[in-house]
Amino acid sequence: MSEPFIGEIRIFPYRFAPAGWAFCNGDLLQIWQHTSLFSIIGTSYGGDGRRNFALPNLHDRVPLGTDNNQYHLGSKGGESKVTLTADQLPRHNHPMIATSETADAHLCGRGTMLGALAGRGNTIYSDATDNLAPLSSRAMSSTGNTKPHENRQPFLVLNFCIALEGVYPQRS
Repeated sequence: MSEPFIGEIRIFPYRFAPAGWAFCNGDLLQIWQHTSLFSIIGTSYGGDGRRNFALPNLHDRVPLGTDNNQYHLGSKGGESKVTLTADQLPRHNHPMIATSETADAHLCGRGTMLGALAGRGNTIYSDATDNLAPLSSRAMSSTGNTKPHENRQPFLVLNFCIALEGVYPQRS
């Protein structure tokens, strides 16, 4: 394996960072201990730029190439979990048709799903008195508990590491 460029990021299947490498986990490094790496990445990923600088943090993130317009080096975006609100859902409804006729069979007829119970009327099923009507608002209720849901594509966990030592990359 050839010597890496300082600041090069590679993916490793190990539980440890190889010698001369560090995990891309956002750790702060002292500038005086890693002057070459600091001269390459600066404070793109954090740090005060006087005493320390941060390594890229790829924990719980997917790397994305820069386009110098919307995505700048070191910028972050996205969420690993989200809670959708009603405003984020497209306008839709869940219609259900019931009949005011008394249910007298185990099978539903076409266009009907619920019938009135014999001797009880249909007050829970329909506010209307015609033969077919939308369900009463009392027959259906809201559901859900506003907990966030997983928002990630399928993944395989590997370790991203950055070279602390190696060949200083020449600019072209």
